[in-house]
Amino acid sequence: MSNFANFREIGRKIVCVGRNYKDHALELGNPIPKKPMIFLKSTNSYVAEGNPIVIPPGCQNLHQEVELGVVIGKQAKNIKKDDWKDYVAGYTVALDMTARDFQDEAKKAGAPWFLSKSFDTSCPVANFIDKSKISDPHDLELYCLINGQEKQREKTNSMIFDIPTLISYVTQFATLEPGDLLLTGTPAGVCRVQSGDTIEFGLTGIIDSKFFVQ
Repeated sequence: MSNFANFREIGRKIVCVGRNYKDHALELGNPIPKKPMIFLKSTNSYVAEGNPIVIPPGCQNLHQEVELGVVIGKQAKNIKKDDWKDYVAGYTVALDMTARDFQDEAKKAGAPWFLSKSFDTSCPVANFIDKSKISDPHDLELYCLINGQEKQREKTNSMIFDIPTLISYVTQFATLEPGDLLLTGTPAGVCRVQSGDTIEFGLTGIIDSKFFVQ
């Protein structure tokens, strides 16, 4: 399989899973989904370490959501659960930055979430991790600290829908391409971040990343 270190440049889309950790759904007062809740972030939202997260104009309530990312390795359509590993190049960890006030306003109006999820710099990502370095992606620990204070920490085995289920479900409807990123949901602990904050996040013992909020 090719080198996917530059997945941000070769991927066509960022496929996201909402409410995939029970405690996160509950903390926002949302029902627990009975099937995967899928939405997109556009690739303009990518930002690499060393660059700042920029709060979008007018946003007063920006939240961080740390997530395990699955990098797709080859074209995937109608994939069976048992075959999911064949289509994975590796992993990363990312923040699904969310303009929560924009999202709440859109929900009330029955309007799309695009601006709340896909503003520039709304997807800070760590480096690529080849799948050979992670034996079981369902046995990892996500964490996120803001200004040194722990906000999120959860094992990935707490996901409502596991990675085989997500890949199988998504590829029934939409083909996943090499370099596409599948974000698998965030655990509880999201909160407001502000200009001047430092966000540290990663996978315990595997990868660490740090971003500054401008």
